[in-house]
Amino acid sequence: MTAVRPAPMFRRAALALSLIAALAACQRGQDAVAATAQPAPKQQAAHRVDSERGPVQVVEVATGLEHPWAVALLPDGGFLVTERAGRLRRVGADGAISAPIGGVPAVWAQGQGGLLDVILAPDFASSRRIYLSYAEPGPDGSAGTAVASATLGEAALSEVKTIYRQQPKLEGPNHFGSRLAFDRQGHLFVSQGERQQRMAAQELDKLQGKLVRLNADGSVPADNPFVGRDGARPEIWSYGHRNMQSLALDPRTGALWEAEHGPRGGDEINRPQAGKNYGWPIVTHGIDYSGLKISEAEGKEKPGMESPYHVWEKSPALSGMAFYVNQPQSPWNDSLFLGALADGSLIRLSLDGDKIVAEERLLKELDWRIRDVRVSADGKVFVLTDESDGKLLRLDPPAAK
Repeated sequence: MTAVRPAPMFRRAALALSLIAALAACQRGQDAVAATAQPAPKQQAAHRVDSERGPVQVVEVATGLEHPWAVALLPDGGFLVTERAGRLRRVGADGAISAPIGGVPAVWAQGQGGLLDVILAPDFASSRRIYLSYAEPGPDGSAGTAVASATLGEAALSEVKTIYRQQPKLEGPNHFGSRLAFDRQGHLFVSQGERQQRMAAQELDKLQGKLVRLNADGSVPADNPFVGRDGARPEIWSYGHRNMQSLALDPRTGALWEAEHGPRGGDEINRPQAGKNYGWPIVTHGIDYSGLKISEAEGKEKPGMESPYHVWEKSPALSGMAFYVNQPQSPWNDSLFLGALADGSLIRLSLDGDKIVAEERLLKELDWRIRDVRVSADGKVFVLTDESDGKLLRLDPPAAK
């Protein structure tokens, strides 16, 4: 008896179903791994890289993080790390990774959206409060940058409160920002992107493309520059920004610095002042990804708009920023570090006071996208790589000569 072979259409359908089942099983396996803790490695891998000031030891503190986005240094020597997919982890100094910490707000993890920055409250030692920025889902597939405060417990967050929401929420997967920083007066700064709605960065009734300044509870400080002005959001500190993924306070002076992505070229550092317009998209050093001029652009400068404090004509794709100061024993003293995604490097800017006098690019030979950088009180530099198998690195600076 001759066997009856299934028709091609049925064979294709069966193959498609088997592929779907296999992919679903693979995803379940990945999700199961993501939900588990990881023990400390038996040995932390180390690399020796050269720098202008001498050899640098690079230690892989932890691996296996899925697109980690931000790291906060805990007083006990451990770390909090966000993963863009929506997970918050504890990482021990020995490299052990906790299961995801419970209580994280709902995250819109698509494109560049997800769980973004994490910082400790200024009084963390007593309050155990932390702050998270993230892409928050909205109606009909929209999303916007949001900030929540919470109390950190051993396995979960408690007293979780959303204290800021970018309005209006928009569709699209890109340009959420976002970094957080406290100033010396306890104000919380939130950097954001313009969600690829370029002119929204110039419109004061919208929060896209704005650096906002809040009190620690999310209320608006009475001395914000647009408080009481019709047609302007009172949260705004400065505007005309594109996509700010770097924000840090200079410990020497208390001045706030931020860096943002240009389009194709024109990444820039600014020192944002109250009520100032930083120009995007009217002034820019970049062009469109197509190679054409930005349609709204009128040049690289314009009266009434602030020029960048420092600019890169070719974009390294900046993300993460940290000052390395008050370390007189270190050859890296008086530096500003920035992560570079597209360039695959850690940028070190040498400072003479506030003036940027030189640039060095570290870790190029390792070819990792650098997403975040933080500096510990004892002068170690901690770096996150943006990979599906992301790493938390510790850089031991060159020895003093």
